[in-house]
Amino acid sequence: MKVAGDQRVELPPTFAPLLIEWQRRAGRRGLPWQGVRDPYRVWLSEVMLQQTQVSTVLGYYARFLERFPDVQALAGAEADEVMALWSGLGYYSRARNLHRCAQVVVNDHGAAFPSTAAGLETLPGIGASTAAAIAAFCFGERVSIVDGNVRRVLTRVLAFGGDLAQAAPQRELWELAQALLPVDASADDMTAYTQGLMDLGATVCTRSRPACGQCPMQDICRGRQAGDPQRFPVKTRTLKRRHESWWLLLLRLRGERDRIWLQRRPGNGIWSGLFCPPVYGSEDQARSALTSASADALVQLEAVSHSLTHRELRLHPLLLELSADARPAEWPDGQWVDAALLAQYGLPAPVKLLLQHLLESDLFTPAKGR
Repeated sequence: MKVAGDQRVELPPTFAPLLIEWQRRAGRRGLPWQGVRDPYRVWLSEVMLQQTQVSTVLGYYARFLERFPDVQALAGAEADEVMALWSGLGYYSRARNLHRCAQVVVNDHGAAFPSTAAGLETLPGIGASTAAAIAAFCFGERVSIVDGNVRRVLTRVLAFGGDLAQAAPQRELWELAQALLPVDASADDMTAYTQGLMDLGATVCTRSRPACGQCPMQDICRGRQAGDPQRFPVKTRTLKRRHESWWLLLLRLRGERDRIWLQRRPGNGIWSGLFCPPVYGSEDQARSALTSASADALVQLEAVSHSLTHRELRLHPLLLELSADARPAEWPDGQWVDAALLAQYGLPAPVKLLLQHLLESDLFTPAKGR
């Protein structure tokens, strides 16, 4: 029995053995970061998997390791090259923290990652759950991950009713997660247990329509016994989403080599540090950045929607195609980028797709009514 806030929580003693047995029998197999104890590779996979599906991460993970096979290679890279390889994966602060963390590991730790979760948490961009995953997978430490999927599993199994929008219940759930760890666990046990938590949350105890009949915890899950496992986790705070419209000025230089005019985004805010066509808050602002003759030649393309964590963006591309003798004196700060070299630049995902569509085909869709 353990007290968590106002409620007394009975910890099921069979939780860890059931989870380890299930993972070894039915857990996910064949992922490239499984079965390795190299903290660099585990760390890279954990960072990439934050807010991102496994199917998306697989290609990025392979390309990163091909270019940066170890932490020294990543630490010594140029920031723009790191961002270019990350382009399209989203949540770009992860890439910036990844690069900075690699430099700290090399410069301050002799290229060796700390071997404890507490030590790992001191590194840039490594939070408690990521630190726990590295420590458990690579060093066999008895410490539990508690990411979003794991919170869902634990709150359902324990019928934990604390509001996870509040700090105190988050700490209480963390303490319960630590209390559920397998006793006298070997390094292999901790690997299976930690991977099992990830697998169960990702494949069985899903946010909507959990497969309770396939769950190894179905006989001990108090949320299921109460008849409504999807009531957990409790989180009262709702995400307030903002809606914004941006106008992108696409300047394309046609000639022997296609070129696109790009500028680096500011060091803070959305897409910070990435390369992007000039962005404006209205169509009038975008048009006023050009001479009247150039503005009259703009073609408005079909708008594109893009979802971010806290807001919905509506992107309105304005295309101006120019001859090879055009001069950029009148235009916003930036530079011509050879279309064949765009892969070397860190581009936001929707911009990358937009430019690919524009350059791969001369067919584009003007906005309706234009």
